Amino acid sequence: MAIGSGLGAQMGIAAESSYGTFATPTKFIEFTKESLQLKKTTAQSAGIAAGRLVARSDRRVLTQRQGSGSLDMEVTNRAMGVLLQSLMGTTVTPEQQAETEAYLQTHILADTAGKSLTVQKGVPLTTGVVTDKTFLGCKVVSAEFSCEVGGMLMATFELDAKDCVENQTLAVATYPAMSPFHFMQMSVKTGTYSSETALDGIRKVSLKIERPQATERFYAGAAGLKAEPISNDQVKITGSLEGDYVSTALDDLHTSDAATSFVWDFTGPVIEGSNNERITFKVPAIRLDEAPPTVEGFDVIKPTFNFTGLDDGANPIAIEYMSTDATL
Repeated sequence: MAIGSGLGAQMGIAAESSYGTFATPTKFIEFTKESLQLKKTTAQSAGIAAGRLVARSDRRVLTQRQGSGSLDMEVTNRAMGVLLQSLMGTTVTPEQQAETEAYLQTHILADTAGKSLTVQKGVPLTTGVVTDKTFLGCKVVSAEFSCEVGGMLMATFELDAKDCVENQTLAVATYPAMSPFHFMQMSVKTGTYSSETALDGIRKVSLKIERPQATERFYAGAAGLKAEPISNDQVKITGSLEGDYVSTALDDLHTSDAATSFVWDFTGPVIEGSNNERITFKVPAIRLDEAPPTVEGFDVIKPTFNFTGLDDGANPIAIEYMSTDATL
């Protein structure tokens, strides 16, 4: 019997073979918060009948079902591959590094057609009985990553779902030994692609990747459920760099509106040989939108530079993930 509070909750995920087809969860996320819920559309008959003052209960009908919400979590050194693949779109097979226990996943930005998830959450009653809510056909519509002084690398994944059902068997959660990436492991580099140099003075970084999709594809003959969302706009990549004003490197880029390659890296302990636990975000061209430094008092100047990520026409936008996971 589970604890009858959030302490007894669980979240499992699995890649689906086809959109909306249940897949038994095989990865279990250590999440910090979630907001996944069923979204239903109803219609109420309003026909006039002599003397009837209140609409009839049996004339209310359920016309559509879908789901949506977010998953907040620490980014860890294990079990992130399925979510990263669903965000970025490329089908990834981890590559073993020589004959070590290290496996590299390279998630390159691509269309997300065919990349859907089953997400199953267990929500405990106060009695300790854990109720099942299984979200089918989950598409990642955005993800935001952030890390600041003294903190961990955090992620929020926004999901759109085809349906939510409550008739599946709740999978037994198992958690591999894992640890979070954090500020002590963080570095930020800019410059020429593949020759970037470290930026000094950075205290906080955020990066958001949005995957706009047509999520309202409801058609006749589908029992009120949507067809798989289709990409319907360009990917939007935005972020911010906050820090002390220790150099004019970012200020000069803002003034000139020049592009620079951006590499945001977290390097953890050695797995084996020269291979460390690692997650690296690579955007080959960013341009700074705002803002130049301003003096707001006696304290050290602390500008925040917001940026937009763009395609440089030659190099991929990618997330690299090195772990001991031999499979996603």
